[in-house]
Amino acid sequence: MSTDKKKISRREAIKTLSLGTLAGGYLITACDPAPEQPFGGKLSAKELEKWKTQFFTDHEYETVRVLANMIIPADDRSGNAEQAGVPDFIDFMMLDRPEIQTPMRGGLQWLDAQCNRLFGNSFIDCSEQERREMLDEIAYPEQASSEMLPGVRFFNRMRDLTASGFWSSKIGIEDIQYLGNRATNWNGCPEKALKHIGVSYD
Repeated sequence: MSTDKKKISRREAIKTLSLGTLAGGYLITACDPAPEQPFGGKLSAKELEKWKTQFFTDHEYETVRVLANMIIPADDRSGNAEQAGVPDFIDFMMLDRPEIQTPMRGGLQWLDAQCNRLFGNSFIDCSEQERREMLDEIAYPEQASSEMLPGVRFFNRMRDLTASGFWSSKIGIEDIQYLGNRATNWNGCPEKALKHIGVSYD
């Protein structure tokens, strides 16, 4: 996606949009255990490396991987979506939320069909520049043509899943510098504030 359309980085924009979603409870824990749950099962990093796709075909998974890394690439602050385990997270979410399986699979097929029409290849077989040109058509809803609306809906979903997976991972939590519930030293209300409200510690 071209960078001249935004005044802030893609990572910062996605982070800003996603934090409200995460705070609102978007992070989902499965009610029914799925086999080899990578997140609900709290598998180690070594075990996560062995995660096998349970919903996506190999081609679909590779498309998800490439898309996720384009949405959140590595920078000088942290790793990319793949390094945070996002493709595995999205594969797991397909098991946890069956209602999004058809829209997700349909979106991947739509993306390949458009790339074949425009460039003669599936999305993952396109060049980096061609992939970016394709995403430029669907990443900005206010600029997208009517024929690209199915792609806009798919990309919005993909972006939400990628952001949720990334910023709920160890890499993502470190990226936003979330400290969690840690003890802090508090020296009490400032004297000026105490005087303003007419109270004291005495």
